[in-house]
Amino acid sequence: MLGAPALAQQLPMKLTWNTSDGPKDPYAIVAHAFADGIAERIPDAINVQFYPNNQLGDEKLMMEGLRFGTIEAAIVTNALIATVEPGFQVVDMPFLFEDAGKAHEVLDGPIGQELMRSLEDSGIIGLGFAEGGFRHMINNVRPVTAPSDVEGVKFRVMQNPVFIDMFRSLGGNAVPIGWGETFTAAQQGTVDGLEIPLAVIASNKYSEVVEYLSLTKHTYSALGVLVSKRFFDKLTPEQQEALREAAAAAIDTQRDQVAANESEMVTTLEEQGMTVNDVSDVAAFREKVVPVYEAFRSSIGEDLFDKTLAAVGADSPAAN
Repeated sequence: MLGAPALAQQLPMKLTWNTSDGPKDPYAIVAHAFADGIAERIPDAINVQFYPNNQLGDEKLMMEGLRFGTIEAAIVTNALIATVEPGFQVVDMPFLFEDAGKAHEVLDGPIGQELMRSLEDSGIIGLGFAEGGFRHMINNVRPVTAPSDVEGVKFRVMQNPVFIDMFRSLGGNAVPIGWGETFTAAQQGTVDGLEIPLAVIASNKYSEVVEYLSLTKHTYSALGVLVSKRFFDKLTPEQQEALREAAAAAIDTQRDQVAANESEMVTTLEEQGMTVNDVSDVAAFREKVVPVYEAFRSSIGEDLFDKTLAAVGADSPAAN
């Protein structure tokens, strides 16, 4: 009986994401770690409810739900966040980050903080960037070892102009379709392939319908840990700080787990029948995608664009 008044004050927090609730799925890992951190810090304030696999709608609808307060929290792919705030497109520039460590440094620093603050005018509070891992190309036509191997291949891409232009610059046929339709499209041959991180390939069983996995590392996939401002504003300042701390701790835990899992996944996918290849001549791909940088400089914003390129150093295609 003594616990009843506290429970009555709990705010429900629907936490949603677009992939599976598998133990090695990067979205699921950070969602559960976030919920654990909330339960540890403010157990009487928030009741977290999980909605994986687009149960509340795809990522476009997630962003709308966050803006209007009908969804309290979501783990959202960076490219879809960019549909609300174009500055986020800078994170998806092809071959921008040489490794995950550099991506973490940039996204945890002033640039990442500036991006997250930019969402507040849209009614969303950004708590940080979790680890999606580098995105790779998978398809049923041929291994991708050079830009010419992309030519003519129908790749499903996110409904995001950076990804559409990236694959067009490489000569591919970019087919923007929603995530919920993608497995069936690959299975039925509507598309030849797609581009996703290893963990998402594995957890969503793409080895069953796609033959070739090429480790292109063409884009670092950041996952935004987001909450609705309407929900956030219902919390006390102390609870808000606890929520931020829970997100930061969850991101640290998730990054470590994703890195550890990825070291096993290539072997597992090979055992499941995928043909895996590395890409040795990254410079050839970098040269092809330079026009993508110039095309998005203005929509990203000159200042943010230049600061990001300076932060990553001379390894970006635009610097070559």
